[in-house]
Amino acid sequence: MTEEMNRAPEEAPTPEPSPGTASDEAQSAQSREWLAQLQHMIDRVTAEAGPVARDVAAKAAELAAVAGEKAGPLAKRAAEVTGDVGIRVAERSRRFADDMRHRAAEGGAPPPPAADAAPVQANPTPEEEPPA
Repeated sequence: MTEEMNRAPEEAPTPEPSPGTASDEAQSAQSREWLAQLQHMIDRVTAEAGPVARDVAAKAAELAAVAGEKAGPLAKRAAEVTGDVGIRVAERSRRFADDMRHRAAEGGAPPPPAADAAPVQANPTPEEEPPA
């Protein structure tokens, strides 16, 4: 009997895990735990980022409102200047067309350059500008 107690137990070879064994179940349980942790982290980030995202959106809306308020008068002035220039160009074009028709009726000679024709000014002079 003492001989049986002193004898070392035979080491049995560890079997290779086969599909559906405890090893697969342990890996599956660990994977579920990791996914749960990941979901928890995503939920925390979402909860904490929500107020920040709302603050950023509110600030962007405020900036857009200020830009609109400041751009409105400038756009109105640009439209007025463009209208004035358009009227002057149209008047000069009509005079030129009338001169061309008149010259064609007289004998086809091209009209001389008009002495009163001034170049069209795209930007208003300082005295034309209203105070800012």
